[in-house]
Parts: sequence; structure tokens; C-alpha cells
Amino acid sequence: MTDLIPRPTDRDVAYGIVLGLDPSGSGPAGRPGPARPPLVALERAVLPALRRSPCLVSFSGGLDSSLVLAIAARVARREGLPDPVPVTWRFTDAPRAHETPWQAKIIGELDLGRQWQILQAGDDLDLVGPVARRLLTRYGQLHPPNRHLHLPIVELARGGALLTGIGGDQILNGWRRRPDSFRARLGRLRLRRRETDPFPWLRPEAGRQARRALRAERRAEPRRLAQRIAWHLRRRDLTMTRLSLAAVAADHDVLAVSPLLSDGFTAALAARHGRLRSPSRGQLLTAIADAALPPVIVAPRRKAAFDEVFLRAATRDLVNAWDGSGVDGSLVDVRALRREWSAWPIDAGTAALVQQVWLTGLSAAPGLPDLEAPR
Repeated sequence: MTDLIPRPTDRDVAYGIVLGLDPSGSGPAGRPGPARPPLVALERAVLPALRRSPCLVSFSGGLDSSLVLAIAARVARREGLPDPVPVTWRFTDAPRAHETPWQAKIIGELDLGRQWQILQAGDDLDLVGPVARRLLTRYGQLHPPNRHLHLPIVELARGGALLTGIGGDQILNGWRRRPDSFRARLGRLRLRRRETDPFPWLRPEAGRQARRALRAERRAEPRRLAQRIAWHLRRRDLTMTRLSLAAVAADHDVLAVSPLLSDGFTAALAARHGRLRSPSRGQLLTAIADAALPPVIVAPRRKAAFDEVFLRAATRDLVNAWDGSGVDGSLVDVRALRREWSAWPIDAGTAALVQQVWLTGLSAAPGLPDLEAPR
């Protein structure tokens, strides 16, 4: 199964971002006849996972995981299946990742308190901490660099299924507002000239190529919902995110399902609301819920930030002791990266480079054991 995982390229790792389209990707699958409501499509998408026990839901309390959990609970009770099991990470010393109040509201509203499993993490989820090392040793470098976040949840779901909210940030959110007046365009140009370099650790030519590719991708983003869904489903970033989770899950006999990326849901959403131009996340969630879900599920909330969960002691020790090896010197300016890594916290855009350096050191270690096989 590991042979089927699309790997980040040297440029992906150096840039810290995966750009471009997957030539094998496709847009939402078409459906003959009248389009079903998106809510019905989501209910159908979660059903195969609910039929495997245990069915876990990676639940952060954010909008996407809350929507998936609410729909899974609704379908399970209607079909006489066991309730889904929400699994939540709680983090120490990571206040920006704090979502406990919303988590408690959602769990209470859905009456899932008895099933709720809470995992605790301090430095455990560092980019090269104990959980990440297990994943990196088994699979090598994956995208995204925080893929190890799901490894303990996948292990809990062994023999069953895992539902996630992956895809929500792309399918339901993320439009950049782009007014078309000349004054607005001039203002954006002036702002861009004052912006700091998003890739200060790259060599000059690599940095120019990265900035050019990033601007091209931003310009290519469609404004109408149907076209934007199709575009995102073809992006390498989302393809790699989905397939890396599927591969890790399959190695543990787990069916990984991301309903927000299912053919049925994306086709239904495009058919029902595809003509909308730059709709807000709240507008789409309200339309999807269609008054059938508790209002708290789609209520607006602050989006948590997780950088401080992954940038902990092990990463700090690695960057402080870094000798300049383990990166592609044709793309990365070692001196510039050393400057970036001399301040804490480091730029999260260098997360993949941190893991690349760790893996290079592992492969160079004498007496390296064989990579562990899936258990």
C-alpha cells in the first residue's frame, strides 16, 4: 500500500507548500436526474463507515468535524447502528489550539458523552516527536507534515472505520476576496511590494520560482463554487492529503472516509449551489444543514491554530543542533535556513524540512534497523 502513496517532491519539501494540479485528478462526479440535497449525499457518504465497528470520528470541535460527527450520529440512530465514537486531542501549552468549550457543546447537543474518547498530548505530537517518528520510520516523508496526528486515532480504529472532516477548508472555505476595481488592484500591488518574502530560506532562483508558482495558483482559483470544487479536487495538495491518510488507515485495516470529499457530496453541492460566487462558509453550512441539524453545529466560531502543537522540544533540539546537512542545497540556502531556525518558534513553512533533516540523520545512523512493518 505504501507504494501507492504520492510523495512530496524535493521542491514540495523545500517550498513547504504543495502546488499544482494532479493530472489524474477529476472534478465532482456527475449524477443523472435531479440532484439530491447535499445533506442526503453526506448521509450516504458516512454510511459505509458506520457499518464497520468501531466507527471513530476525528473530532476537534471545528466546523467541519462537527458537521461530520452530527451527520454520522443522525444516520447511525436512524439506521439502528452503533453511535459513532468521537475522538479528540487535548494539548498542553497550546492555547491557540484550545477548542474545549465548543467540543463540550457539540458533544452535549449530540448526546455522545459516553462514547467520547479524549487523547492527551504534550510534546508527543512534535514534528519529530515519538508519534511522528513512528510514522516517518514506517512510511518516510508524507504530506502533510502533521499526518502523524491521526496515527493514534487510526490505531484505535483498527478493524473499523475513521471519519474525518478533511476537505472542508478547501470545499467550503478559503476564498480570497478579490474586488475588481482599478484602485483595489493598485492597492494589492502596493501591498505585495511591501510583503515579506514567504520563502526566505530558499536560494534566490528557487525563491523566485516558488513565488511565481504561488501567485499563479492564487490567480487560477475560480470564484464560482462549482468550478472551485472541481479545481480543488484536482490539486496535488488535497490528493496527497487524502491518499496518505487512506494508506496509513488501510495498513491498520481501517476504512478512512472523508465525506466532504466524496463524489456524491461534491456533485450535490456543485449541482445545488454551484452558481454561487465566493459564498461564505457560514452560508454554505447553513444551506447544507437545511435546518435538520442543531444550530450549534454550524454556529460561527474561532478557528484554532495548531502550529504550537507540532513545534515542541524535539524540533527545537533538532534545529539548534543542525549541522547544515540533510537538505537539497540546490533549492535551500543553508545559511538563510539557519537564520530562520535561530529564532523560536520557527516558520511552520519549514516543517517538511525539519522532517527531511531528521530522516536523513536516521538513514545515516550506523546499525539502522529495518523499517518497521505495519502491525
